[in-house]
Amino acid sequence: MLDVHVPAESRNYPVLIGRGMLSRIGTELRQRLGGANSVALITDANVARLHGAAARSALEAHGFQVVPIVVPAGEVHKNMPSLLGVLEQMISGGLSRRDAVVALGGGVVGDLSGLAAALFMRGIPIVQVPTSLLAQVDASVGGKVAVDLPGAKNMVGVFHFPLFVAIDPEVLSSLPDRELAQGLAEMLKHALLFSGDHLEQLLGRADAIYARDVDVITPLVATSVGLKAACIGRDPWEQGEAGKGRVLLNLGHTMAHAIEAASNYEVPHGDAVALGLRAAARVSELKGVAEPGLEPMVTQALARLRLPQDLDAWLSGDRGAAVERALAVDKKRVGGTVSYVALARVGEPLVLPLTPREILGLLRQRAQLPAE
Repeated sequence: MLDVHVPAESRNYPVLIGRGMLSRIGTELRQRLGGANSVALITDANVARLHGAAARSALEAHGFQVVPIVVPAGEVHKNMPSLLGVLEQMISGGLSRRDAVVALGGGVVGDLSGLAAALFMRGIPIVQVPTSLLAQVDASVGGKVAVDLPGAKNMVGVFHFPLFVAIDPEVLSSLPDRELAQGLAEMLKHALLFSGDHLEQLLGRADAIYARDVDVITPLVATSVGLKAACIGRDPWEQGEAGKGRVLLNLGHTMAHAIEAASNYEVPHGDAVALGLRAAARVSELKGVAEPGLEPMVTQALARLRLPQDLDAWLSGDRGAAVERALAVDKKRVGGTVSYVALARVGEPLVLPLTPREILGLLRQRAQLPAE
């Protein structure tokens, strides 16, 4: 088992990574929360069918009374009505402030469960048990939890750091290739931000990842989590100096969130991040902070990882207009500008204050589209 420590001031927590971690969640929770009697096991319908029984057995074996809560799958259900429904079931299940929540699923379940845990009786512990690669390397780790408002992703949320995170790479065997790819987009983001070595390993072992080789996946996941954890440790509450803190983890996400909202969340998060990473490379080149060649390199990396590359399809017409509207409500905006994360080169990120119109203007310039 690998243990990645996430430094978050007074809320430090471990990320436990290894084969069979799903079966150990009861053991780990009892060691850390000896006085708890009940656990709300929150998952979605798909994950409940695959892993719900195993998770419940692991918790019940250590004396926890399990209150199962199953939510519909998909980003469109990460909203206020779903949040209220989960809280009502926690109340009817008899949970107290001494109890805990276990989030079993992907990023949607982790976000929704984490916010419910943060709000219930002013906050009870949350354990993240991510079952998608995307959630394992990103959503489960940082302590950000939120739900969406119409047209505005993650607009209602808080920081609620987990008691611990339990990552079992063996659960990835049930993921379709397209779902696995969603996590590779975030791993590519971490590599572009912080580590050329990780980038080389990720691209060189792409076929083994898609073959679900656990011995290959496990250290790559641990490296990606470690890179993110180091960034979080420098700025747990995302209040650090622009260009140096946790805001850097938004590389690719300004356009990604806009594309997700413009598609009514039909475009999966990882696919949107992939397009956002290409956008960031293009903006970096056209603003003169990166040498020419960054965008082709990122595009080739996306192709190697079997991720989408057709950014230009989202820059004009109805799609382009919807993207521009979504950029205007980006939660990282200050006044009329967005804190846009760019790259000088691999491992050297920086933040540019840009307006939504400037961002789209630069992207359309290379696509040879009118500025609109």
